[in-house]
Amino acid sequence: MTTYLPREVREGLEAAHRLALRRKNRLRVVVGDQVFPILRLRDHGMVVPADGAPRLRGLVDVYDGGRHLWQCLIVASAQDGQEMQYEFKRQTAAETLPALDFELPDTRPAGLLPRV
Repeated sequence: MTTYLPREVREGLEAAHRLALRRKNRLRVVVGDQVFPILRLRDHGMVVPADGAPRLRGLVDVYDGGRHLWQCLIVASAQDGQEMQYEFKRQTAAETLPALDFELPDTRPAGLLPRV
């Protein structure tokens, strides 16, 4: 059995694989007003398609659909074919509530009941 594939078949398979990754993945990185899809997350970084993304550097926001996940400080590490790899220098979880300047007591009320 041979493992050789013609160049056209190999390129077609790679293009189909990239398209499938883009369709099923909702992760995206936002830089200012530019949005780039994230192909996959790694332990300390992410992989973005190289064709549309410049060599990003600095503070970016990572979203899963409409949910803000992280604010990250990134640097481009390597380009591997059609994929650009970025490393996280800092990865901070996005908070939905503002930071408090005081400690909340454990005995605070859980809610208010309306008057009947």
